[in-house]
Amino acid sequence: MQALEVKNLTKRFGSLVAVNQASFEVPEGSIFGLIGRNGAGKTTTIRMMMGIYLPDEGEVNLRGVKVGQDFKNRVGYLPEERGLYKKMKVLDTLYYFAEIKGKSGREIHKKANEYLKRFELYDRRLSKVEDLSKGNQQKLQFIATVLHDPDFVILDEPFAGLDPVNTNLLKDIILEMKERGKVIIFSTHLMEFAEKLCDHLAMIDRGKIILKGKLSEIKAKYAQKNVSLNYEGDISFLKGHPMIEKVENFGNTTGIRVKEPEQAQNLLKMLVDRGIIIKKFDANDISLQEIFIEFAGTDGLELKEVRNV
Repeated sequence: MQALEVKNLTKRFGSLVAVNQASFEVPEGSIFGLIGRNGAGKTTTIRMMMGIYLPDEGEVNLRGVKVGQDFKNRVGYLPEERGLYKKMKVLDTLYYFAEIKGKSGREIHKKANEYLKRFELYDRRLSKVEDLSKGNQQKLQFIATVLHDPDFVILDEPFAGLDPVNTNLLKDIILEMKERGKVIIFSTHLMEFAEKLCDHLAMIDRGKIILKGKLSEIKAKYAQKNVSLNYEGDISFLKGHPMIEKVENFGNTTGIRVKEPEQAQNLLKMLVDRGIIIKKFDANDISLQEIFIEFAGTDGLELKEVRNV
């Protein structure tokens, strides 16, 4: 069952079409990723979903009904541009945002302090927001986003400014919310986070949705001719080889695409025969980063149609 349906959203700013007929579905109880490059149209799409921008075309439906104030009351939204009041104290900030959503009292006070302790902000609870580091302000705004226990959580680039420890903590909390049946939507240009967290996704580029579906099915479809390789040695001989379609270096891992699925084992034999030390050889494995580069690369975008997987 779909929790949200985005249908043909379009937004123009003068002659610029920022979002062009964007459509996708967000299933119940899922973590949904809206992924794309900077400037691809992610934030504009989210702002239309939230009613901050009125779409020129299209609509957003909540369980079959066009979204309205009811949806806004049930959503927690973390915007890309943070909206904290710099002179307000940390605890007062949390109480203020909870009251906007109609929540106050002892339970909110208890939850606020629990979140502050979990994010190691409790000792700063009486500090002014402006005295916090950028990362701590990010943590504070996330707490304010979820403190009222929303059914839907929309996070625009939620990991920006966070160190690895707090990134992992935020990830754990997102997974906990999913276990409690919340619907989480987050936008990111960082494929690593999307791959680790998302059940479903939509890829947007230059305002158009160019790929969407269940992540496991997307990876299965596009991994059929792909090999993920970690090695020692010189594999330059693979470039131009008649069996090889593409070689892509991703730093710690190299992605190799053979022209036919059954050629993966021939590739392994060829590497061994050439004296390459194989540390990892995963046939039919592909990263979301590789898929993203394939679909949202700078060349040939206009030739790619929307793929539903």
